[in-house]
Amino acid sequence: MTTKTTKTLATSVRLTTVAALSAAVLAAVPSGGAVAAEYRHDAVWRGAWATSPHAPAAPFAPNWSQQGFSNHTVRQVVRVTTAGTKARIELSNRYGTTPLRITGATVARTDKGASVKAGSVRQLSFDKGRSVTIPAGGTALSDGVPFTVKALESVTVTLYLAAPTGPATFHHFASATSYRADGDHRSDRDGTAFKESSESWYYLSGVEVSGGAPARRDGIVTFGDSITDGVGSGPDANNRYPDELAERFAAAGKPRTVLNHGIGGNQVTNDTTWAGEKGIERFKKDVLTEPGVRTVIVLEGINDIGGSGPTFPGGPTPEVSVEQLIEGHRSLIRQAHARGIKVVGATLTPIKGSFYDTPVNEAKRDAVNEWIRTSGAYDSVVDFDRAVADPSDPDRMLPAFDSGDHLHPGDAGYRAMAEALDLDTL
Repeated sequence: MTTKTTKTLATSVRLTTVAALSAAVLAAVPSGGAVAAEYRHDAVWRGAWATSPHAPAAPFAPNWSQQGFSNHTVRQVVRVTTAGTKARIELSNRYGTTPLRITGATVARTDKGASVKAGSVRQLSFDKGRSVTIPAGGTALSDGVPFTVKALESVTVTLYLAAPTGPATFHHFASATSYRADGDHRSDRDGTAFKESSESWYYLSGVEVSGGAPARRDGIVTFGDSITDGVGSGPDANNRYPDELAERFAAAGKPRTVLNHGIGGNQVTNDTTWAGEKGIERFKKDVLTEPGVRTVIVLEGINDIGGSGPTFPGGPTPEVSVEQLIEGHRSLIRQAHARGIKVVGATLTPIKGSFYDTPVNEAKRDAVNEWIRTSGAYDSVVDFDRAVADPSDPDRMLPAFDSGDHLHPGDAGYRAMAEALDLDTL
């Protein structure tokens, strides 16, 4: 597997392989204090939207990842968190077993559903060519294209995949609708050809912008599991807690990059068959390669605690002690600090009444939260636990904030989490 790639001013696309990328990243890391963006990106580019790719799987419901695509157009809608006058996309074949051929791609302003606004479609190129082949395990960045976009504006990225792709690198819990059509419809303005839909993202792992504002290192990455991913929030509503945080910055007149690198089901210390590599490994690939990041918010560990039980999808994962989980958090902190990135620790939210609710799991959650609050290991702490807990029963989520499964917040709960963050400390 591979991380994202080193990016220079002279090159707009870089295709990676596992061995080459691992060696390049390790060789490039200095003794400390470096900006993560230096290893992949030009200083002028900044993240506007991102998601963490993972291996094809269908643990809950069918999706398109396992069969992949053949003579299909895939149209995906994402909301950017920062403005710019040029845009480019990042595509990932991190978990592909064969080279991925992208026949063509476009970016446009979103209208409704699969439709895009008239006159807004821009053809994307890769190293000045309309198509690109991404090696198994690799990543590609498109060339930048003039494309003025505002903070909190939705954009539509369309990929035409003429040749069979095989199983697809994707992101399962998008809480957003993606669309598929037979044949080549990358330049269509209306969405009538897109007859199928899915609530996952495929191959698309980032949108970056430049221009419109001075380049600054003030980006924020939110790192975690399904509660960062936004499971339980309304589809196509952009109500995940990172979305609500981006809206707070915009409302204050200071829009900032907020990138969501949550994966539903992910763990800090264990790999899973359907929810990505363990956090201490994917942190290098998903967080430390993003451009211009100043702060990362870490909310992860509840699946390490609950995953050893019989209710975990795909089967139980190895039991994790409080000490092992804390050491996992310390590893994330060390990795961030080595790149000069501030780390905010978030307490684990309530689980009473959920399928993770056992006396042993609750005791572990309490112990980890006490360490997060009092150890001083994190640069600062946000107490998401207390932000969404029921004051009359602190081990349970307040009903008004509960999506219904007593584990994941709903829209109101995610809003409360975002409001618990101190904007001045991020």
